Amino acid sequence: MSGVLFRRTWAAQRIRLLVVMAGLAAWGFLLPVVYATFGKEMEALIQNAAFANILDIFSRFSGGDVFSIRGTVALGLVHPIALALVAIQVVGFAAAAVAGERQRGTLEVLLARPLERRALYATLLAATLLFAALTEAAVLGGIVAGALLFGVAGDLRATDIALCWLNAVALFGALGAISLAASVSFDQLGPAMGIALGVTIVGYAAEFLGTLWPDAAWLRVASPFRYFQPTRILAGTFEPRDLLVLGAVFVAAVAWAAWIFPRRDLAAPS
Repeated sequence: MSGVLFRRTWAAQRIRLLVVMAGLAAWGFLLPVVYATFGKEMEALIQNAAFANILDIFSRFSGGDVFSIRGTVALGLVHPIALALVAIQVVGFAAAAVAGERQRGTLEVLLARPLERRALYATLLAATLLFAALTEAAVLGGIVAGALLFGVAGDLRATDIALCWLNAVALFGALGAISLAASVSFDQLGPAMGIALGVTIVGYAAEFLGTLWPDAAWLRVASPFRYFQPTRILAGTFEPRDLLVLGAVFVAAVAWAAWIFPRRDLAAPS
């Protein structure tokens, strides 16, 4: 790993990272405010016989709700807004990290320095994991701050919040590793970004479809989002297998990148 490259990567990404983190913190802060202001009234309404199935459908779709503080935390993590913002930073950065440099013709200049390809890859992977950790900390920090400020944090436990953060970092660490593996495998940004976004979007679609449509439940096994379950963690039923599966995906992606990148013939761009 190269400390100089890591610092330069951080410097190049800091503005976008701070903007994304600010957006996530604001999103997270908003949800406890909604719960504290309207949550109990909305829960009483939604549990009326006329709306008997709405809560169940909504909870199955998103994995969270604004009718309890624990559901609010889960919703803050699994809502498409939060997932998209994190993906912009983590998946987008990883997919462009090498393929983007290669397409611009600047990768050869970088590798002309005394920097091994594996060191370059390890540095970019470390940056990807750091971005995942910081963005997920931002949304959870916003949620906890809002809950504390509005006096609705009584049912939250620090251990559960920490496990939710770990599960979220594992998810986006795996997606980031896949994106970076695609980035070191292609000379153009298009294919790398296509694979990165394809895995992310198709994985989310499979989880969404399998959750709402019982006949398609088998699709969830192949989705990385299947193994991101903050609702279950907050209910006190943390499943270590989820981390093991996401860890296995991460290791497989790293192994592929570590094998293919040093063996690629990177001729000067024409």
